[in-house]
Amino acid sequence: MNLTLKIWRQNGKDVAGKFVIYPVSDVNDDMSFLEMLDVLNESLEVQGEEPIAFESDCREGICGACGCMINGKPHGHKDRTTTCQLHMREFKDGDTITIEPFRATAFPVLKDLVVDRSGFDRIIQAGGYISVRTGAAPDAHAMPVNKSDADEAFDKAACIGCGACVAACPNAAAMLFTGAKIMHLGNLPQGQVERYERVGAMVEQMDQEGFGHCSNAAECAKACPKAIDLQAIARLNTDLIKSQFKLRTTS
Repeated sequence: MNLTLKIWRQNGKDVAGKFVIYPVSDVNDDMSFLEMLDVLNESLEVQGEEPIAFESDCREGICGACGCMINGKPHGHKDRTTTCQLHMREFKDGDTITIEPFRATAFPVLKDLVVDRSGFDRIIQAGGYISVRTGAAPDAHAMPVNKSDADEAFDKAACIGCGACVAACPNAAAMLFTGAKIMHLGNLPQGQVERYERVGAMVEQMDQEGFGHCSNAAECAKACPKAIDLQAIARLNTDLIKSQFKLRTTS
């Protein structure tokens, strides 16, 4: 398979970037998208050119590091698939593929396809945890949890923090990510003590990071490789409103 790659190159967040065209040949259908980029980088190094910077870690679709825009879509056109799990058999011989970083004010480009997603880390640090004493593992196992609550918690805990939701959203909102983290803790008994303090702190940090606000475009859920649904945003908004009432009654 022969392809033409149109790749964004940018040597730092304070430097203007541009698209550069790279022809690649003899691409194996069974290669993953990142393996194809590896092969391209090997050829660039042989030619004395700087390789393309992109993120990856597990290459198994569970870490969220590999996200980039492929033909205008986060992680590419295949549903529920991360960039590292996208295979070249999804493309055709002669295709032109445009590859660029996630575009969001809160995700500044560090180099080429690498963006700074540390804003997500700071949202988690603001409240995405349980700090109260909840006992040891046997205590957790002995605590009954409604099955529907447990299922929802597990579903939302599947979020890998890749940032596809932000990249897909016309407002660059992080509501789906934040809602997933709030919901997977708020659905469990151990998360109830700090439930309303958590949502307020995380939403405040989300706003400070410069993420936009949800306008119900629903592109976030469509782009999510782990199928996090809009229920996460609904729960975030519900818990946020409840937290404001609770703060008023306790102040």
